[in-house]
Amino acid sequence: MIRSNLIRNSLAAFAVAATLTTSAMAAGVDVNATPTGLAMRGFDPVSYFTGGSPEAGKVNLTAEYNGAVYRFTTESNRDTFKADPAKYAPQYGGYCAMGTAMGLKLDGDPNVWKIVDGKLYLNLNQAVSSRWHDDIPGNIDTADVKWDEIEHKDPSELD
Repeated sequence: MIRSNLIRNSLAAFAVAATLTTSAMAAGVDVNATPTGLAMRGFDPVSYFTGGSPEAGKVNLTAEYNGAVYRFTTESNRDTFKADPAKYAPQYGGYCAMGTAMGLKLDGDPNVWKIVDGKLYLNLNQAVSSRWHDDIPGNIDTADVKWDEIEHKDPSELD
């Protein structure tokens, strides 16, 4: 009995690990995610729109989008996201908006953000965000064009 429970628990742990590994590989280079496939460092993307600030999501409230796992603070936020994930997921796969405008894939910090025209943008840090704020519409236009060129490239391939 003890041995069968141990085997069952081991198989369950393996299934979870395989799921996380598969999610991470599926996220590929299009989404800025941790090696386990976690997007936005676990912050709830809907919270930016409903609460006006980022909130850490809960481990047991998740949804997958574009191969990455997003966490949520409430079931309602998770369901809202699932109904229209493109509306709530950060632009450029969660990579830095200013970096994207420069043709690079830099980490997007979920604590350095701005919503523009109903879209969530992340930046690397406050200094980079300040530069992005100098010309938000122009930087978004440039980043939109650059994203089409770099979306499927590994960050290490970019200059």
